[in-house]
Amino acid sequence: MARRKRAAGLPVRRTVLCFLNHRARQPRRRVRTPTIDAGAIAAMIPNDPQRAIRDAAAAIAPHLVELRRDIHRVPELAFQEIRTAGIVAAELTRLGIAHRTGVGVTGVVGEITGGRPGPTLLIRADMDALPIHEETGLPFASGVDGQMHACGHDIHTATLLGVAAVLKDLAPQIAGTVRLVFQPAEEVLEGAAAMIADGAADGADLAIGFHNHPDMPVGTFGYVRGACLAASDRFDLVVQGKSGHAAHPYAAVDPIVAAAQFIGQAQTVVSREIKPLHPAVVTVGMVQGGTTYNIIPERVHLKGTVRTLHADARDTAEAALKRLAQGIATGLRVGCTMTYARKVPPLVNDARVLEPVIAAVARQMGVAPVEGEPSMGAEDFAEFAARAPAFQLRIGSGAAGRDDRLHNAFYQPDERCIEQGVQALSRAALDLLA
Repeated sequence: MARRKRAAGLPVRRTVLCFLNHRARQPRRRVRTPTIDAGAIAAMIPNDPQRAIRDAAAAIAPHLVELRRDIHRVPELAFQEIRTAGIVAAELTRLGIAHRTGVGVTGVVGEITGGRPGPTLLIRADMDALPIHEETGLPFASGVDGQMHACGHDIHTATLLGVAAVLKDLAPQIAGTVRLVFQPAEEVLEGAAAMIADGAADGADLAIGFHNHPDMPVGTFGYVRGACLAASDRFDLVVQGKSGHAAHPYAAVDPIVAAAQFIGQAQTVVSREIKPLHPAVVTVGMVQGGTTYNIIPERVHLKGTVRTLHADARDTAEAALKRLAQGIATGLRVGCTMTYARKVPPLVNDARVLEPVIAAVARQMGVAPVEGEPSMGAEDFAEFAARAPAFQLRIGSGAAGRDDRLHNAFYQPDERCIEQGVQALSRAALDLLA
């Protein structure tokens, strides 16, 4: 019997196909119900995991789309995902999956125990929305003014619920445990840490994350080797001057001029202090100060973000920005108070998870995931990846004839990516825990 050897550090296990082929063939029947029907999937599994998972995902896809649209209509911001968490908990209850609520404030964690001992695989989806007013005009558009699922976390939540349904009925074929993590507050990069503090990552041996990508056509998948998303750090700088009349600047100390100097000099951190082959971004996203034309204000407040893929670049950027602020204070007679916060580390894909997952996706979907480039965006799934070997899968969600982008008021992913994601992630879990 053929054997598949895992990468170093993980146990060698039989593939799910080899395991299943020794069983007697049983008749396959198609599930026609539009809802997730517990127990129906198991009857289709015995000898053909690809076809069984495909048919099961197709059968439950209409229900998953309805769940997604229900969540989309009532988007909830970070740590406010009470209704969304209630929908998740209700679905897990209906599926007979043991779960905990209130994990990391509003998170939900479910567990599916396999038929044989083995590792614990964590699969994570995020649930929170963004403070963006939706402009799509869709029948199921957000009914909450100024809030929208513009990053597709409603897609992610529905996808993981579909994976839960498929894997619940595959549980006898699984060696180990599948932990389903529905996370709040990804957009503020705080939800993962909150859930981890409540034990969500305890005992996890492997982790899979995923994200929809409207820049990739639906039906395609992608990956990045090594660091795929950046570390995200934030800084606040308060420049304290001395207010006065705009006509008499010599009698005042102008914090606006000092803040402008800092903004310009901050760009030299990337161009002159960080290695050219180590990507980094320093962006000032808010400048707040002054009230009218003819008054030099007392202070100016800046907010900014720093994105890096390498640890030494991260250290260099922090030290440089703090040094520049001190220099501005000395040179321009202002006070500079900087608060610098490291939010999340880079998300690094581990080959021990990446390789078997992309192989499983290719087997299931009949198309190989495409290798892509890292992004300077950030993702707090990195907190889970820092605690167990992990990989984040890119799932194409681009609709034909559209050019959508995340965090946009007109964002409209192709909902077929839900069914595609259910297939890919279910097969990945099945093969990892074979």
